[in-house]
Amino acid sequence: MISTVDQLPRIFQANLGRFFDRVILPVMEGLPAHSMLETVEASSLDQFLDRAAAQVDNYMVNEAAKAFTLTLAGLFERQLGRWARAIQDSGLADMSGLGGFEALLGGCAQQAGMDLALDGLGEELTQMFVVANVVRHGEGRSCERLRALAPDLWDEDARDYHDLLPGTVVASEHIRIRQADLERYIRATTKFWGLADPLPLAVTNPPYGRA
Repeated sequence: MISTVDQLPRIFQANLGRFFDRVILPVMEGLPAHSMLETVEASSLDQFLDRAAAQVDNYMVNEAAKAFTLTLAGLFERQLGRWARAIQDSGLADMSGLGGFEALLGGCAQQAGMDLALDGLGEELTQMFVVANVVRHGEGRSCERLRALAPDLWDEDARDYHDLLPGTVVASEHIRIRQADLERYIRATTKFWGLADPLPLAVTNPPYGRA
C-alpha cells in the first residue's frame, strides 16, 4: 500500500498544474493589455479617455499577476506544511520545529534528498515567496530584500505601465510581475513536487507554464 507521504507530492503537483492551466492562464490571457502607453498630450477627449483606459488595463494585468503570485505562494506553502505533517505523523522525521516558509522548504527538500541549488530551484521558490510578502504587506524588509534578490522586477523606465496611485512613489507599488514570472513560479513549484515524488513515472521536468 502506498503511503500518504509518497502520494502527496504527485497530488500537489497535479493540483498546482490544474490551478495554473484552468484559472491563472485563462485569466491572464483574457485581460486586455497594451505593449506601450501613450503619454503625450491627447488631441481629443476620446483619445485621452482611450489612453486612460489603456493605463487601467495594464495596471490591472499587473495587479492580477501579483495576486496570483500571492495565491501560488500560499498554496505551495500550505502543501509544504501538509507534507511535513504527514512525514511527522509517519515517524520518518521530526518536522515539528520548522517555522516559516524557508525553514519549511529546506526541511522538506532535505527529507526528499533534493538539492535546492540545482537549476536555481530554491532561488525561484524563495523569490516567489518574497514577492508574495511584498504584495501582502507593501513597504518593509521584504520589499528591501526583493530589491536585492530580483532588481529586474522593477523597471522605472517602462513604457507599458503607469502607477495609478497619487502621491509619493512607493517601491512596492512599482513591482512588475509578468506572465513569464508566473510561468517561472509554476515551473518551480511543480518541479519541486516532481523531484519529491518517489513513485514510478514521476514528472521531474513538468510542462506547466511552458509555451
